[in-house]
Amino acid sequence: MSAIDDAFHGLRQMIASGELQPGQQFPSEAQLCDRLQVSRGSLREGVRMLGALGVIESRHGSGTYVSALEPANIIGALGLTVGLMPLEGLIDMFESRRVLESHATAQAAANMTDAVAAELSGILDALELASEQEQASDLDAQFHEKITGLAKNATIAELLRVFRSRSRSYQLFDLPAGPDIKAQSDHSHREILAALIARDPATAATAAASHVLQTERWAREHRPAAKPGPLSAD
Repeated sequence: MSAIDDAFHGLRQMIASGELQPGQQFPSEAQLCDRLQVSRGSLREGVRMLGALGVIESRHGSGTYVSALEPANIIGALGLTVGLMPLEGLIDMFESRRVLESHATAQAAANMTDAVAAELSGILDALELASEQEQASDLDAQFHEKITGLAKNATIAELLRVFRSRSRSYQLFDLPAGPDIKAQSDHSHREILAALIARDPATAATAAASHVLQTERWAREHRPAAKPGPLSAD
């Protein structure tokens, strides 16, 4: 490994082991260089790399601190690499997404309120009327994110957000089969909502898993090219 790698992994281990806690200030550069046996330049590059991952933060006039290590910051950094994945890699991720989406939807069913049900119904009303790809995709994302938020698990919510953010580059509704795909997607959204309103976690989980599986099948069958825009049937 290079000296920069030594600095990066050394600092990472200090955080992972709990030696440096969330919110704790880093030791001085001199202390860290001595501890990790690296130069100041290598240490600073290692710090910069951790900063890009949301693991540390610099406070002007104060120093460098371990971040709060919140899921939104740590897992969100995955978007930097997941966003580069081609369709084949994305399709492989659908299996993980099915598991997470079904679990989150089951939890949402257990936590469902009349107010949230009304919000979700309004989103689907607008989604079913949407004719533009971007508008439909935005409404689709609102629907799913509202559900995962109700599951009250920040880690799962952020993982799903990262997965969906890459999916949005592959536009299914713009394909020749787009109208049929959208109609089926709208129908499966309604099935999810019905299970949520019924406060039925098992049925909600099944409906969510089926919805994600259908999207995976569409992606495999039609293999749309990536575009600077969203995938609507997610």
